[in-house]
Amino acid sequence: MLPQFVNRSNELKFLEDIYENRGFNLVILYGRRRIGKTELIKRFIENKPSIYILSTDESFNENLKFFKTKFAEFTKKDYFLKLETDSLYDLFKFFVDEINGKRCVIAIDEFPYLMSTKKGILSLFQKTIDELLINTNIFLILCGSSMSIMESDVLGKGTPLYGRNMNSWRLMPLNFKDFAKYFKNPFEVFFVFGNVPYYLKFYDSKKSLIENIRLNLLTKGRNLYDEPLILLRQEFRESRTYRLVLKYISFGYKTIGKLCSAVGMDKSNLMKYLSTLEEVGILRHILPLGKKRRGIYEINDPLFRFWFKFVYPYRDYLEINEVDVVEEIIESNLNDYFGVSFEYMIEDLIKQKIIDELKNFNKVGKWWHKDKEIDIVALNERTREILFCECKWQNRVNAEKICKELVEKGKYVEWQNEKRKESLAIFAKSFSKRINEFEGKKVHCFDLKELEKIFKL
Repeated sequence: MLPQFVNRSNELKFLEDIYENRGFNLVILYGRRRIGKTELIKRFIENKPSIYILSTDESFNENLKFFKTKFAEFTKKDYFLKLETDSLYDLFKFFVDEINGKRCVIAIDEFPYLMSTKKGILSLFQKTIDELLINTNIFLILCGSSMSIMESDVLGKGTPLYGRNMNSWRLMPLNFKDFAKYFKNPFEVFFVFGNVPYYLKFYDSKKSLIENIRLNLLTKGRNLYDEPLILLRQEFRESRTYRLVLKYISFGYKTIGKLCSAVGMDKSNLMKYLSTLEEVGILRHILPLGKKRRGIYEINDPLFRFWFKFVYPYRDYLEINEVDVVEEIIESNLNDYFGVSFEYMIEDLIKQKIIDELKNFNKVGKWWHKDKEIDIVALNERTREILFCECKWQNRVNAEKICKELVEKGKYVEWQNEKRKESLAIFAKSFSKRINEFEGKKVHCFDLKELEKIFKL
């Protein structure tokens, strides 16, 4: 089972480095829900003079009461509780006078909720910063999950807080290396539960993968049974439309033309929903490497991808507790499903330059043309090197056979054809036959044990 807090060393270093600089500091911390923002804040403010305030959408006055209570606790001055002011500016003025230049972290979590309770709250914070906080040693963190609000209304150019000694960090899902060591079968866990801390914490390593799927995703009332629906409702006003888009992508309607037809929406309107889902990290747009059109859309988040593939279409069974039926469907399709997930994972590893032997490539992606498809193609435009990769979620793979097929498909890839240097890479669970060279081309073979060594598991 995943610990409550995992790594986040880069994020902590970012915050600590800013904290070391005395004076006023403003940090905007944001990222999609469940990503671990609150746990990061709690870890950062440990053993520091600090105030943590969780905003609500109840009312501005209710939020003001929280500020008064927290300021009273920090300063040990009960008069904050009796202040009759309804001005956040005045409240901060009393607080600044009281702490008299001392270093203090104030973390306001779910900041968009506070924004929703009072019109012009950002302008109020601008005035508070410019007139009160700028000459203090206060470290102010504004944290939020609503990506659209945080990126456009808080961070956007021309907004009230823009340019006010502001630092920002978008918190992303965990790196595979950071959580893999906590699981016996980290690849399979990742393919289903993804790399969002909240999802991973429900995985029980004492149970099998299918038992964890059954318990957490297929059982009505459990934590992840409705998770994608809940997140979509919290993040988007038109959650039904977003759900519809993800459903049809999962069903195989992956081009913009097919999606328009399935969803019943024109291209310009549909693009707004697709772009928003991309920004949040739930969806990604994939173009054939080297091309600028004819792309496809894929669900990027592993748990969302699994849920829309195996949970959402069978909710009628699950709602009446016919879990066995759905479990049987999953078990019969799981290996093929993992094969696609394996491709996505390897592509990301090459992009991140985690595999030493393949660090030389700066453009990485899928390639397809008509009936031909290559899992991953990588380019080095300076040295004119091209890499063709095949990913097989299978045991006892014959690398020589795969290389023969790869070389044949590679002939259809139009890029520096007369001048390029070709190499091949095969990724599999295990091999029955490995080779280092094929028709004069360098061949790299990686099985799961070697990938585990790369991650130092």
